[in-house]
Formats: sequence, C-alpha cells, structure tokens
Amino acid sequence: MATSFQTDDIPQPPADNLPHPEAVVVRFAGDSGDGMQLTGGQFTLSTALAGNDLSTFPDFPAEIRAPQGTTFGVSAFQINFGSIDIETAGDEPDVLVAMNPAALKTNIKALRRGGLAIIDSGEFGPRNLAKAGYAVNPLDTDELNDWQVMAFDISALTLEAVKPFGLGNKESLRCKNMWTLGLALWMFDRDRAPLVDWLKTKFAKNPVLADANIAALNAGHAYGETAEIGGPLKQYHVDAAEAQPGHYRTITGGESLALGLVAGAHLAGLSMFFGSYPITPASPILHHLARLKEFGVTTFQAEDEIAAICSAIGASYAGQLGVTSSSGPGIALKGEAMGLAIMTELPLVIVNSQRGGPSTGLPTKTEQSDLYQAVYGRNGDAPLVVISARSPTDSFDVAIEACRLATQFMTPVMVLTDGYIANAAEPWRVPDRKDYTPFPAHFTEEPEPDGRVLPYARDPETLGRRWIRPGTPGLMHRIGGIEKALDTGNINYEPANHQAMTDIRKAKIDGVAKYIPAQQVDVGNETGRLVVVGWGSTYGPIRKAVQRARSAGHDVAHVHIRYLWPFPANLGALLKGFDKVLVPEMNTGQLKTMLRDQFLVDARPLNKVSGQPFKIAEIETAIAEMLK
Repeated sequence: MATSFQTDDIPQPPADNLPHPEAVVVRFAGDSGDGMQLTGGQFTLSTALAGNDLSTFPDFPAEIRAPQGTTFGVSAFQINFGSIDIETAGDEPDVLVAMNPAALKTNIKALRRGGLAIIDSGEFGPRNLAKAGYAVNPLDTDELNDWQVMAFDISALTLEAVKPFGLGNKESLRCKNMWTLGLALWMFDRDRAPLVDWLKTKFAKNPVLADANIAALNAGHAYGETAEIGGPLKQYHVDAAEAQPGHYRTITGGESLALGLVAGAHLAGLSMFFGSYPITPASPILHHLARLKEFGVTTFQAEDEIAAICSAIGASYAGQLGVTSSSGPGIALKGEAMGLAIMTELPLVIVNSQRGGPSTGLPTKTEQSDLYQAVYGRNGDAPLVVISARSPTDSFDVAIEACRLATQFMTPVMVLTDGYIANAAEPWRVPDRKDYTPFPAHFTEEPEPDGRVLPYARDPETLGRRWIRPGTPGLMHRIGGIEKALDTGNINYEPANHQAMTDIRKAKIDGVAKYIPAQQVDVGNETGRLVVVGWGSTYGPIRKAVQRARSAGHDVAHVHIRYLWPFPANLGALLKGFDKVLVPEMNTGQLKTMLRDQFLVDARPLNKVSGQPFKIAEIETAIAEMLK
C-alpha cells in the first residue's frame, strides 16, 4: 500500500476547539482473518494524506491460519503519528482496538495506563473466552480498571449497517474492519473520501460489496459522534507535521529496497537479475520487483535457496547485476554459493531480512541475530562487504550503495535489514535522480597488449578484478570455485598461490574502508562520557532515547553504523573518545563483540531477543544505569 502527495496538498487544521495532541499511538488487533493489516494500512493512508509524520509496526502471527480466536492467531498493526518528528512506532499505544478476547489478552498490557481500549463485546462469548484463556469475562471484572474501556457490539452494529445489501452473515461480518476504520477516522478527524474511492476501486467488479463496506465505514464514523456524548470516546485533531517541500509517498522497507536496487542497477548501467525463493519476511522484495519489468528487471522464483543464489551468480557472470534475497535460514543455505561468488569475484547483492532464529525460528518476528553469519558465516577465509539499513526509507540509499560497492570492487555485498524494517512504513520524500552520481560498471573489451587474457588482473586501487562478458571476441576465459592462479585464473593448488589469493581477497575488502564515508556522530559531541552505538533498525529508539537524555542534561551521544564490514576507518578512534560505550542490539551481543575485537574498547551490551523492537524507555533506562 502506498499513497503519494505534494506537501502543498496537506490540509490545514480546522478552526475548532478539538484537542490537538502532538502524537498518538494506535494499535488495531484481532484475529488473523479480521483484516487488521488492511485496516492499519488504510488508516496509514489517511494519516499520510493528513500530512502527519508516521511510523508503523505490522505484527503478524507466524501461522498461516491459526485456529480462529486463539492467542497465537492474533494479528496487530500499530501506528505512531503526529505533528512532530516520528522515529518509532511508539512504546505504548494510547488507543487499543481489540476485536476479540485473544486480541485483548495479548495486547492489553502494552496499552498505556489510562489509555483507551475499544472492544468488540459481541465476540466475548464463552467459546472465544475459553480459547483466549479467560476463565471469566474480563469485561465483567475489575481486570481492566487501569484503562478506559469502551465495549460495544461491533459485530451486531456491522450486521445492522450492511443489512440492506442482502449479504450472508459471514460476508457481512467481514465488513467489521471497515466499521472499525470508520470509527478511527472519526476519532482523529479524518476525511473518508479517499477510503470510499479506494473501496470502489477494490470492489469494482462487485459493487454490492463496495457499497456494503462503505456503509460499514460510514456507520462506524457516525457511531463516534453518538458515543462521544456519554463516554470516554473523544475526537482529536493531529496537525500536519512540518516537512520539506517535495513529492512524498508512504513506503515500506521492502518497497524501498526494491526501488533502490532498480536505481542502483541503472546508476551502474546494468540490467538486473533477481533470483529468489519465497521466505518471510523477505518475500515482499520479490513481489515488488516482479512489477518493475519495464526497468530492465528480470525476476526468477527458484525452486530453492541454492538455485536462487546460483542463478544470480550466473547472471553476474553474464554481465548483469545479480541480486538475491532471503532471511536467516535461507542465507545459511546460500552459504556455499556465497563462497563461489567470493572466489569468482563477481558482483552480487545479497539481502538478508533478518528474523528470529535459529533454524526456522520466529518467521514473522524481528531480530538482528545474523550479524556473525553475515561477517563470518562461510567456509574458509571468505570476506565480503556488509552494510545495514536503519529504516524503511534509508533502505533505498543502502540498496544503491550495495550496488556501487559490488560493481566497483567485484565482490558480493550483503545488505542487512530485519522484519521490522521490511514491513514497517513511513513517509518518504521521493528523491531527484540528479542527486545521485552514476557509477558505470566497466567491462574489459580487449586482451592485454601481449595478447594474453587475464581475468584476475586487478585495478591497482580497488583490487577489483577484470569483468569480462562471456562471448566477447578474443576474451575466452574461465572462472570457478576451485582456487585460481594470480592473473590468469588457471586452476592452481600451490601453497604460495593460495596464500597470495587469500591475502588479495582480504586486502580488497579491507580496502573498501577507503571508499566509504567516515563515521559520523548522529546526536551529540565527538567525545564525552557515554556513546550509544547501534546498527540497523535500533536507530529510531536509540536516537529518541539519546535526545531525551541530552535534554535532561546528560553527556551522551549516538553513533549509528551503516558499514558493518569493513568498519569505517575512523570508527575506532571515535569510540575511544568516550568513557563508556553502550551497544543496544536485538541479539545476544554480536556488534559488541566485534567492536571489542577490532578496537579493544569496553563496549557494554544491551540485548533484547523477544522478537519485538526496542522501546525508547528501555534504552533510556540503560543510559541512566551507565551514567551512574
């Protein structure tokens, strides 16, 4: 889902006396068949059109279709939106919409104390209560006393709203999410017209379903006005956020990466081949790229992970930019083929959308536990470049950078994202292509002056080897996975040659540090008492926590690392300018160990492996402890 808009299209706040909060966090939760992701996506659309800054967090169940009404089948969608700079999906929801007992049970403790719970009481029958593990109905006890509660029969209200359209009971109840969305649009003073247009388009072939869903949307909106009279339900208006002039759209990490890969291939002057095998949460990249054939993109859904990466390597051998993607388990399967790409020294971009592990792990939950795998996880000494994206919008530029490094250094480059980045959405200011400098790939077209063909002859600066398209007249050559001789590429098992080739491959990757930007301090000074060092999707919560700590007068800074291997050349000296180093990671301390190993700094870990992103408060607490 995406919508685009110009900054001058954003409506101005109405002249009324509605409360104007700076930011609000809303979570929609229900059974995986209740359409919560669709509801959240369309609420995100209305939020973007209202000009708010936003960040979302879709939280899917791992099962394709868990038994209805059970806690492990709950699907949730959280959005943080406001008139201020939004960096995370929010620590605690201000509003929770719970469509059944299981959704209430799994999400109520996350709701801010005193926050509003909107509950579909029509689903709180004995059967659903038992499935959720409730011995008694929590709506009849004091269990929910810490929150404001609005419980009403959304199911019955939906059935009444769509009754004129003659739908069956099952089809009618599928409109519940639109009724709920209508109520949410009323709560935050949103225009229904874009959603009405979307429904007409979505159900263009079935106008009755379109009209029924529109009726449910309108009924939920109208209910808000009635409920406001005598209950805790209130209407709010969140002003538009300040933004640079330009054309904006909402974008997920998967979409952003796909567009960045296409842009990177064009900047390199290459066609792109994408070989992939479906796996959560990496599959959206394949879905998006499959729609971009007109930009010189070939997509191939392989029969397994090994075939996927090998097809991409073959495309790079043939002179295209080979790209493959997966998540941790699939990256493990691709390991030997990565070694082949390192041995043949071909450009290859590998995207790893990390999830909880090991083995098949937590398919729909987020984690950062593949850093060791990315840097060290191949047989032999097999170095490659590793970079990471810090947000959905940042994924675009990171994908371009991966294409640049892969083609300039003739090496595989791994891009690390995670489940949170892949599925989350935020506003993206569409860049001007003139702001990006092309980095055209160079192919060898002629043999050496003495007539020899030397596929492993190198650029003396980058140590990248020659790239020869198969079939180029006079340049017949061979490459492969068995150790090659210097320059000629002939098979060579001599000890001195293997030593030399291993050293060259390492020096090439180490030398990348000369061609990447110096590490900057994101927030704070270049020396001080404490620096919080992060990578990947921890960017938002670390940034906010450090900003709050600095506002309270604490001497703390934030450094966020994009280039994870090799590290920026100045990183070690920068970290040694601080008395203490704190490293929050969604793993058991992998970057912490690497920093200690490379720079001999006493980096301290803050680890979380719950499958959920860090909260700002968790990092604030750790900062306070470190500064004692």
